[in-house]
Amino acid sequence: MRTVIENAAIATVDAAGTEYPLGHLVVDGGVIESVGPGPADVPADRRVDGTGCLLTPGLVNTHHHLYQWATRGYGQQSDLFHWLVELYPVWAGLDESITRAAATAGLLRLALTGCTTAADHHYVFPRHGGDLLGATVEAAAEVGIRLHAVRGSMDRGISDGGLPPDSLVETTEAALAGTQAAIERWHSPSPDAFVQVAVGPCSPFSVSTPLLTGAAELARSTGVRLHTHLAETLEEEQQCQGEHGRTPVEYVQDLDWLGPDVWLAHGVHLSDDAVKTLGATGTGVAHCPTSNARLGTGIARVADLLAAGVPVGLGADGAASNEDGGLGGELRQALYQTRIRGGAATLTARDVLRLATAGGAACLGRSADLGSLEPGKQADVALWRLTGIDHVGIADPVAALVFAALPPLKLLLVGGRTVVEDGLATQIGAAAVAANLGAAAKSLARKAGLHR
Repeated sequence: MRTVIENAAIATVDAAGTEYPLGHLVVDGGVIESVGPGPADVPADRRVDGTGCLLTPGLVNTHHHLYQWATRGYGQQSDLFHWLVELYPVWAGLDESITRAAATAGLLRLALTGCTTAADHHYVFPRHGGDLLGATVEAAAEVGIRLHAVRGSMDRGISDGGLPPDSLVETTEAALAGTQAAIERWHSPSPDAFVQVAVGPCSPFSVSTPLLTGAAELARSTGVRLHTHLAETLEEEQQCQGEHGRTPVEYVQDLDWLGPDVWLAHGVHLSDDAVKTLGATGTGVAHCPTSNARLGTGIARVADLLAAGVPVGLGADGAASNEDGGLGGELRQALYQTRIRGGAATLTARDVLRLATAGGAACLGRSADLGSLEPGKQADVALWRLTGIDHVGIADPVAALVFAALPPLKLLLVGGRTVVEDGLATQIGAAAVAANLGAAAKSLARKAGLHR
C-alpha cells in the first residue's frame, strides 16, 4: 500500500537538518520511498492532506518501566532510594495479567504522544509471577508500536546489601539464563523488527559484579545491546565509592560496560572526566527529565554530553516516577531543564527534536532504520496538527511542537501502518485499556495490603 502525505511542514531530522515549509512524504510497503518539497506527483492508495500540520519522525523512547503504570501516585515526596523501598514490596505482587494491563496502557499513552518505538526495562520478576516479559511483548503487538524489550535483572537483595526484598531477586545464574532465553525467543536483528531484546541488569546497587560481567559477555556473544541505570543519584555515587572505591562510570568501565553498544539511563551526576569517557567510548545516555525532577535527583548535563559526542536520547521513565507517561512532553522538559542549568542558548527546539528521534535511534542501535525521514528508512512518522488555539500564530512549526502544548496527532504511522488517527488509537480501544488498568492497579494494591 502506498501512502502519500502532502501539504505539511516537514522536519526530516536528517544529518543536515533538512526541512520543507511545505512538502510531501511517500510511503510504500512500510518504508519511506521519498520526501521532498511541494506535492507528490505519484499514484497512491491513500492521500493524507497535511495542511496546517508538522511531519516529523516518530519519537523514540529510550527508557521506560511499563509495569509501573499500575503504581502511579505512590511515594509522592520520596527520593529515589526511599521511593524504591516503598514500591518494591508492591511490585512483588506483579503477575502476567497486571503487567499486560499496565504495559498496554503505557504503550498506548506513548503512541498517543507521538512515540513509535519504546525501550522497556523490565527487571522485576517475582517468584510465581509468570511470563511478565511475554505479557509486555504481547501488549506492544496489540498497540502496534515497536518494542525494545530490555530483559532486566537483580541478584542483590537486602541480605546482600541491596535495596530490593530477597523475594524479588534472582540468582545470578537464573538471571543470565532468563536473559538468554529472552534473546532466543524474541530478538530480531531485521531492519523492520518490531521486537528487539537488550541485556539490562538493573543498577550497581541491586546487581552483583558477576552479573554485570556475565551480562556484558552474554550481550556481546549474541550481538545485542546493553542497558542499565547509572549515575542517577548522589547516594548511588556514595555507595559505589564506598564499596568499590570508584565512581559509577569508573566501576562499569572496569567491567567492560562502556562502548557504542551500551546506553545508560539518567547519567545525572557525572564529572567532567566521566562525560569525556562516555564521549570517547560512544556510550549513549537516556535523558529522563520529568522523572529526574519528580524524584529530585538533579538535572543531567545534556549540553555537555552532546558537546562531548555522547549519543543522547529521551526517556519517559516509569509512570510511577512520571505519572504523565507520554514522550512528547519530554521535549519541552528537556529543553527547559537544560536551559535552567546552562542558559537560554544551550539547547534549541530542533536540538530536542533530534534527541527524541535520531538521538534515541542512535542509543538503541537503530540509526540505519529509524529516527529520521529519509528514503529507505522505516515509515515511522508523526503528523502533528497545529491548527488549534494552542499553536496558531507560531510561525515556526518546530517551535510550536516544542514550546507550546503538545499538539494532537492527525496521524501516527509505524512501519506504514496507522496506529493513531485524529487523536484516537486505531488498533485498540482506549476505554477498555483504561478499565483494565484500573482493575490491575487495585488488584496490585490489594496484594500489598493497601487500600487505594
